[in-house]
Amino acid sequence: MIYTLALNPAIDRTMWVEEMDFHESTRVQKECRYPGGKGIDVSRVLTGLGVPNVAMGFAGGFIGEELECRLSYEGVETDMVRVSSETRTNIIVNETSNGRHLLLTASGPVIDPYELGALYRKLEGLPDATMIAIGGSLPRGVHPDAYRRIVTMMKRKGAVTILDADGLNLKAGIQGHPDYIKPNRREMSELVGRKLKSVDEIVQAAEEVRAKGVSTVLVSIGADGMIAVSGSKRYLATPPRVEAVNSVGLGDSAVAGFMYGLHTGLDLKGCLIHATAAGTATALKHGTARANKEDVMEMVPRIMFKDLSEGEE
Repeated sequence: MIYTLALNPAIDRTMWVEEMDFHESTRVQKECRYPGGKGIDVSRVLTGLGVPNVAMGFAGGFIGEELECRLSYEGVETDMVRVSSETRTNIIVNETSNGRHLLLTASGPVIDPYELGALYRKLEGLPDATMIAIGGSLPRGVHPDAYRRIVTMMKRKGAVTILDADGLNLKAGIQGHPDYIKPNRREMSELVGRKLKSVDEIVQAAEEVRAKGVSTVLVSIGADGMIAVSGSKRYLATPPRVEAVNSVGLGDSAVAGFMYGLHTGLDLKGCLIHATAAGTATALKHGTARANKEDVMEMVPRIMFKDLSEGEE
């Protein structure tokens, strides 16, 4: 079974306005609520792609109940640890007049030690984990070393591990030697301690990270696509230019697309192309991580691929 893990999930309260006015009241034209958080987004897109999976993490209070109910409504199976503090709500404001987006990210609940222990026990007890996506921010009270421990635990159980985090969380998780990591350009720059601009610079940085025990490094570079570095392979997948209407959940959708490739037995090239297609498909949908299988498959043949190790298209 494929699992996703979001230690700090959320409800994304998404609003559309013509334009923000910081001096007068701004009228909301439309409002929706979506389940959110990196692992949650991955599970939703995987479900849309027809891949069975289970979303795990912490859920607390009325918002936690709403999170689980909305996931169930979308057909996503969940196995959450109930906690005493309330699950967070993020605020996303889309300006229809200019396409700008404002994201207000809440810190999340305080997790008690026994609640974290309950999660560890649940993970240890999984009998059938074949693949797991781990990522996102950590709730208050949880040390970044939790990611190292979780990656180590799941690898010991034989699961393919995919880590998508940033900052100290990413650095800690890498110590568990995950099979895949998926930072974006900024997160990769922070990881290696220097600004990365060109594709060559990103590939070199990925090599440095692989030397620390990560099998494959995937780096999303926005509208320019995604880079994969694994063994002797150096690949770049580039999407077509599109009129994006959303910027929330693109990276998570890409992770889901990559996992779809792994699940269906595609090679690294095929996985990278599907990852790029899924992220691009989500950019064309209003709301958080909304790409479905039809959207992704329509985008796949439009993705350009380049083998950077050979310099050939």
